[in-house]
Amino acid sequence: MPLPKAELHLHIEGTLEPELAFDLAARNGVKLRYADTEELREAYRFEDLQSFLNLYYELMTVLRTERDFEDLANAYLARAAAQGVRHAEIFFDPQAHLARGLDMGTVVEGLWRALGRSEENHGVSTRLILCFLRDESADSALETLEAARPYLDRITGIGLDSAEVGHPPAKFRQVYETAAGLGLRRVAHAGEEGPPEYITQSLDLLGIERVDHGLRCMEDPELVERLVRERVPLTLCPLSNVRLRTVDTLADHPLPAMLDAGLLCTVNSDDPAYFGGYADDNFRAVRESLGLTEDRLRELARNSFLASFLEDDEERRARYLAEVDAYVF
Repeated sequence: MPLPKAELHLHIEGTLEPELAFDLAARNGVKLRYADTEELREAYRFEDLQSFLNLYYELMTVLRTERDFEDLANAYLARAAAQGVRHAEIFFDPQAHLARGLDMGTVVEGLWRALGRSEENHGVSTRLILCFLRDESADSALETLEAARPYLDRITGIGLDSAEVGHPPAKFRQVYETAAGLGLRRVAHAGEEGPPEYITQSLDLLGIERVDHGLRCMEDPELVERLVRERVPLTLCPLSNVRLRTVDTLADHPLPAMLDAGLLCTVNSDDPAYFGGYADDNFRAVRESLGLTEDRLRELARNSFLASFLEDDEERRARYLAEVDAYVF
């Protein structure tokens, strides 16, 4: 059994494997422009974030019904459980689905049909985080939050994702203030392709509690000191960084330096169907490429539970941490 861990940076739409994409396309009468799963898998080789996003949004068209979203989530949870994930905080992108004519209920209820039974079926506890697309307008984000109000008993927090460059966090200040008033937890993608200043803006203007990605903080020593001092978690995605050319090779990844600096780093899979690895695949990759010790791997696993939104269930958090401490490599 792999090292127990929490996954805190996972886009459910990014877990759509080619086989499931074709199954759902056949079920829903959607014609894909790929001859078979092999041709589609070949298309999963991108050059940058935008080429990935283009395919990511294209393939979302196979998701039409509650059953589709349930099947998508169950497929991820089964894979995650096999990779040692005990707790998953799962992102979803409602705007991409609403724009296709689906309603919020189809998406949330479909996902919840899997998440609500995840502990029973997979042994994985879950939280659901609604992400706004930063290349859409702030008004669209506010409208999306309003559409989600009937489902806030299922939604733990909000996030901010999609193309980062040119879309500063400040743009979404109002929607984050509104979400805070509703008692929602707040995270945001920042400092992946965007500059360190986007991390600072996210902290100061959006009030985020975790930084998704955040590896470019290392360019700003004062920001690093602040993140260490305030114990702000960073949800790193090493294999994603390589596939999207944020770092040239895994051996170049700043994770060891970030840990040495005292940052509360976690390792996650981001969009694993597209980036070549689920949660433990990322752990194994950084162990092999960066020479991380067993103590460092245990630290990363502990960090994942410490950074989880489990304040409503500290007994569960303590149980997960005990599993990490007792793990024998």
